[in-house]
Amino acid sequence: MRYLSTRGRSPQAGFADILLEGLAPDGGLYLPAAYPSLEPAQLRRMQSMSYADLAFEVLQPFVEPMPADVLRSLLRATYTAQAFGSDDIIRLQRLDDRITLLGVSQGPTLAFKDMAMQLLGRLFEHALAADGAELNILGATSGDTGSAAEYAMRGRRGIRVFMLSPFGRMSPFQTAQMYSLDEPNIHNIAVQDVFDTCQDMVKAVSADLEFKRRWKIGTINSINWARVAAQVVYYFAGYLRSVRDIGQPLDVAVPSGNFGNILAAHVARSMGLPLRRLVLATNENDVLDEFLRTGVYRPRAAEQTHHTSSPSMDISKASNFERYVFDMLGRDASRTRALFEQELSQRGFFDLSGDPGFERMREGMVSGSSDHATRVQTIRQVWEASGVIIDPHTADGVAVARRKLEPGVPMLVVETALPAKFEATIREAIGRDPERPQSARDLETRAQHFVVMQPDVQALKTYIAEHCGSA
Repeated sequence: MRYLSTRGRSPQAGFADILLEGLAPDGGLYLPAAYPSLEPAQLRRMQSMSYADLAFEVLQPFVEPMPADVLRSLLRATYTAQAFGSDDIIRLQRLDDRITLLGVSQGPTLAFKDMAMQLLGRLFEHALAADGAELNILGATSGDTGSAAEYAMRGRRGIRVFMLSPFGRMSPFQTAQMYSLDEPNIHNIAVQDVFDTCQDMVKAVSADLEFKRRWKIGTINSINWARVAAQVVYYFAGYLRSVRDIGQPLDVAVPSGNFGNILAAHVARSMGLPLRRLVLATNENDVLDEFLRTGVYRPRAAEQTHHTSSPSMDISKASNFERYVFDMLGRDASRTRALFEQELSQRGFFDLSGDPGFERMREGMVSGSSDHATRVQTIRQVWEASGVIIDPHTADGVAVARRKLEPGVPMLVVETALPAKFEATIREAIGRDPERPQSARDLETRAQHFVVMQPDVQALKTYIAEHCGSA
């Protein structure tokens, strides 16, 4: 498997070369030169497999030439009942006769990010040990990526994590889950701005190739291809466990902020998984919904980004969207480069309305948005009808999914986090707190460890250099 950049000016590379990378040297994002294809007969065989063995079938083409026995061992060590609560790893919960939750939030930090992060921790450690190397992971989080990354990487040899988060904009649970970690290789940096600014700072550091190479900077946000690939697996598992016969129609609704989760669904479909439509759900920060309705992609400035009760989706510049645009434009790197390097920087938007690529997007993906009143009402309705408590982001997904239901086609909604992470909104919706796991009972009372930083790229570089030892 070879990987290319969406902007076409970096040489193709192998999986081992891009595993520890974020952006390609030309500022683009890596994608496989071609998606592997899984035939219906292979999918039928996968229906009876364990999650780890199914993951092997999906991921092996992406990681070659990694030895098969190494990959299988890493997967079986990752996807265990101890880490994810049951041997099934994912869970399916019917809300009614049309909508089923795809539960991928049973990992250590109660969010879907664990499904990929737990594997990446092992992949990174394995790759570094082979070369006796070190890696300084630089990432940004709007809520769940940070804790999932830190819990996956804490204590791992040769790895440090520098995680940026928007100061005061995550839920108290999310904040405490990250900042209560007191591990020598974990550095929490609270930036006095919104998530998009944190993400821009990560990209700016990654774009400084001399600094990146000197300090061995890698990323763990979903701009890292390996994380997207690991998320592809649960769409295969969700579909294969939901249908009796391969080929049955199934739609999937995905709450989306940075576009990584729904991009993984797009990749799964491109590999032959017979998902019919992808339903993208946003909150009040509806840049992606606006694009799919109008063809105009117009990221918002920091002061225009709303602070909402589904905070992990408070994102107005979706990094992974570039990968999807690249695919939908027939993998035209020069066109993609012009859109993201020139039109966005000069005009602040680009317009694909009327373009054949935009029509392809709308054939396979629809969208909708939700707001606070809608998500509170949806949480309440789901609780009263089914006895299931869902978190605010999943509620956005359910609300939009309901509007997009079509006769004879069931819908999977990706459950992105457990409700314990968002107690205030759950209490508002149903008048009671959700249950917490024993490990999180006293979370907010624990000492917190973080530094506050202005949105200053040079200050971030200085901090990283000071905490990395000698280069």
